[in-house]
Amino acid sequence: MLDLYAHKLSDDKNDEGDADVLVKPKTRTKRPPLYKVLLLNDDYTPMEFVVIVLERFFGLNHAQAFEIMLTVHKKGVAVVGVFSHEIAETKVAQVMDYARRHQHPLQCTMEKE
Repeated sequence: MLDLYAHKLSDDKNDEGDADVLVKPKTRTKRPPLYKVLLLNDDYTPMEFVVIVLERFFGLNHAQAFEIMLTVHKKGVAVVGVFSHEIAETKVAQVMDYARRHQHPLQCTMEKE
């Protein structure tokens, strides 16, 4: 563990006998940015399908999924979760793929929080 700190004694000590000490600065890791996953309203996707998507891909219970579906329906958009970039990207792709396979125009996007 000696390599964690670099110590350097001055070759020519001054009159007081002081020594120079070099200390490695502490580095802090930055938290990765988070991304909101948004579900957008359309006039064609059935409400029950949106509830199924929310339960299946976001782990919500039926009551939670129903509430978010109503928010999407009334306000046009709702945040369905906040994730790291990779997870948000995966969720968006899963929802979009599932909707297309079931021939629904449901839109799901992500944006930086």
